[in-house]
Amino acid sequence: MSIILASRAVFLAALLVSASAAAQSFNPAELKLLQTIEHEPNTLARYQYLAREIPKLSADDRVLAMQFVSFSLDELGLYDQAVFSFPLRNQLPSNLTLPTQTDWKSANAVDVITSLAADRRIVMVNEAHHDTHTRVLTLELLPRLKAMGFNYFAAEALTDSDPGLAKRGYPTAKSGTEYLRDPVYGDIVRQAVRLGFIIVPYDNTLTGQARETGQAQALYEKVFAKDPHARLFVHAGYAHIDKVAGRLGDLRPMAMQLAALTGITPLSIDQTDFLETGVDPGDAYHQLAHEFPSSGAEVLLNRRTGLPWSDRPAAYDVNVIVPPSLSIQAFGVYKYGFRNDSMVGGLPHVDDSNAMQRADWLSLGGKRRAYPVDGALCRNSLPCVVDAYYADEPDDAIPADRYAFMGTKEATLLYLRPGSYRLRAKNIDGTTVSEYTITVAQR
Repeated sequence: MSIILASRAVFLAALLVSASAAAQSFNPAELKLLQTIEHEPNTLARYQYLAREIPKLSADDRVLAMQFVSFSLDELGLYDQAVFSFPLRNQLPSNLTLPTQTDWKSANAVDVITSLAADRRIVMVNEAHHDTHTRVLTLELLPRLKAMGFNYFAAEALTDSDPGLAKRGYPTAKSGTEYLRDPVYGDIVRQAVRLGFIIVPYDNTLTGQARETGQAQALYEKVFAKDPHARLFVHAGYAHIDKVAGRLGDLRPMAMQLAALTGITPLSIDQTDFLETGVDPGDAYHQLAHEFPSSGAEVLLNRRTGLPWSDRPAAYDVNVIVPPSLSIQAFGVYKYGFRNDSMVGGLPHVDDSNAMQRADWLSLGGKRRAYPVDGALCRNSLPCVVDAYYADEPDDAIPADRYAFMGTKEATLLYLRPGSYRLRAKNIDGTTVSEYTITVAQR
């Protein structure tokens, strides 16, 4: 699947635009799907609706629906399942030659990007919207770039609907688009506010070239037109970070246009050309992960020149390879209850007898601690979602972590920073079925 096709549905997933706007681009089956999703009371209900409807859809419409499934799984804390449900593979350059250890060596992505950013005014990092693992790099870069003098942080998921965000200190569902409901994305925004960044919403409800132009114009007007000496860190999706046309067809990407407006060439970091799918051990991503094994995000440096590898050097400066998730061990088979041979309408089916292990990257390098929870919290009202809220934040805040239980015998781990939390379990109707106060101690 090309990144152009992914972007078409990804954009609408973020905005859940009205029928009048969507009618210009989507067929009747897609419109019905989108309109129904928009009116579901919560993410769990949306996921259940998609599980029922996907077997009824055509192959083309199912592609769109499966992207929404992956977004829903992310929001429910089922991160590996989200990757497996939508194994996105971009069309790579036809002349691509993958690096080998003969000429290249692995290096810590955060360290290298920090070094490259030393004399830059704009740094852009992209994400794959269905793969929360690609959000961790931004979370790790925030304190490093702030210490270097970067003072503005722009996130694609934020909108202008929440002017009180910076003063309040935490995001809510009203602060932005669908992606912001993922606890890791919420943590990005929460940490950016805490570090003292000026927060910049910059996306819009346009499509195609108008969207790219509008994004660039918003960043220019909100940042550089007001503060000519600003240093800007941007967290975007997919090919918006590209400095030339190509991955978005003939569209001139946001980064390309922002460079023209400001005269500043961005440092663009890609994480989406090589993505874990969990289904193909022979694809380019897994070849790289095997050749350059790492426990954290890595970049590849040329042994002779010391320069970082980019498979599209005109478009972006560096490829980041995110390591495989712990839970996806055997290709095509989910351990701990998710299997290719137990799919229901294309969706992963849970074996109720199994504990669901979550990927260890959720510990954020030890900043968060594992806290065990199980399906008993649901009080036999299944499926249900268990949210962990910071004790000093209300229930409309984006939770610190979340997990959706489909079976009473399931057990898993929440990953939480040291502190006090409210654990609240809600069923598909949004009714609270249990609530507890917990404390996660320092090590």
